[in-house]
Amino acid sequence: MAKRDYYEVLEVPKTATADEIKKAYRKKAIQYHPDKNPGDKEAEEKFKEAAEAYSVLSDPDKRAKYDQFGFDGTVHPDSAEVADSAVQACPWMISSPCSAIYSEAEDSADSADSAAVVREAAAENASPEDRTSE
Repeated sequence: MAKRDYYEVLEVPKTATADEIKKAYRKKAIQYHPDKNPGDKEAEEKFKEAAEAYSVLSDPDKRAKYDQFGFDGTVHPDSAEVADSAVQACPWMISSPCSAIYSEAEDSADSADSAAVVREAAAENASPEDRTSE
């Protein structure tokens, strides 16, 4: 199942308060709880989806990253999802390891803009064809 926008999952606006998010999550959790829907795989998936959405939207730091970067902001830099998306975005990197870019971003995780570090590292590792197209 493709990931849906967390606000859509909980059926709240992007301007929702913490209380509105909590209330919406509780409503979804009760509606799709496995104990209320035994054997219903779709309800189980929706329950998990709502729990994931709530775990991000209820945390102010995670929510800010999600609002700024979407799902990329909610994934750890070493995860396979991010690595796969980086390879898709930069196919020339298939033959060279991505770990240097991600380790630089991880090393600067304390900085406010680790995404800028990733962009800078990617630019430094760009192929000659990519540099001429900028």
